[in-house]
Amino acid sequence: MTAFWSLVARDLRLATRAGGGALLALVFFATVATLVPLGVGADLKLLGRIAGGVLWIAAALAALLSIDRLFQNDLEDGSLDLITLGPLSLETVVFAKTLAHWLSTGLSLTLLSPVLALLFNLPERAYFALMASLALGTPAISAIGAIGASLTLSVRRGGLILPLLVMPLIVPAIIFGSGVVDAALDGRPNGALPLLAAFSVAAVLLSPFAAAAAVRANLSG
Repeated sequence: MTAFWSLVARDLRLATRAGGGALLALVFFATVATLVPLGVGADLKLLGRIAGGVLWIAAALAALLSIDRLFQNDLEDGSLDLITLGPLSLETVVFAKTLAHWLSTGLSLTLLSPVLALLFNLPERAYFALMASLALGTPAISAIGAIGASLTLSVRRGGLILPLLVMPLIVPAIIFGSGVVDAALDGRPNGALPLLAAFSVAAVLLSPFAAAAAVRANLSG
């Protein structure tokens, strides 16, 4: 467990330092959320209705901005070879890196979302639904992104291909996540929340095995 948390702390330090990607994700999220109301106009009812979908799409894109660095930097400086020779299994290493990515991006985006929701005139009754959906859904984005990052590890400029691989796979998270907010706005039973939770749990549980297999294949090749 000491090695696990040490790896998480290391990746958090790398993500939060200058040029690490965490700040870039927050700036991108805030920029998109600021520009959309300017483009849509001053229709407060319309802004409140589209808030869930827009913020979810912005959060998903922001979380993917730095996902290509999950393994790439370690591969380039030789750290990945040393980590794989350490006491942790490769599956555990992937899980630790995914957790660090979520803590530095997904959790930060979740905490920032209520502030940006003010720009959309989102009713107060939907604030908890927005934060709950992001807290439950962003781990799936980090987990699926880890699979994409491992598959494109040895591909030159894999960061350009990565969004094309990952975006179709995270569509359910965006649909269920925005559906949670819409249900809160309409006062309907929130059936999308358990679906989002189930999707996220499945992604988090399966990701370490799929990503570890892809990393092994890239390292052995």
